[in-house]
Amino acid sequence: MKKLLIILLSLTITVSASAQFHHAHVVVVGGGYYGSYYPYYGAYYGFGYPYPYYPYYGYGYRPTRLDLKIEDIQNDYKEKIWAAKHDTGLPHKERRVEVRRLKKERDDAILDARKNYYHR
Repeated sequence: MKKLLIILLSLTITVSASAQFHHAHVVVVGGGYYGSYYPYYGAYYGFGYPYPYYPYYGYGYRPTRLDLKIEDIQNDYKEKIWAAKHDTGLPHKERRVEVRRLKKERDDAILDARKNYYHR
């Protein structure tokens, strides 16, 4: 009796655990434009995108001169801000003031770059 109970318990655990790993659901609908042998639009085939939509590999975005200039300004000030935050020669309060000043300078430089780009 004890062996039968252990066998039934292990069988129940195995069946319940294996029932949780079935994720493939393909629904076939009849009628419509595509006929009954095509799955509906929400069916996934494991490629990361639904049928019949395929990823579009077009040309990438080409940044403008303004975008490149702003990115350069941000990278320069990112380094300066990092250096100001990690400067151990200054007290904490002065470091915070320096970081705020650098952030304001960065924002002003970006604003000037935008103004000069559009008002040439």
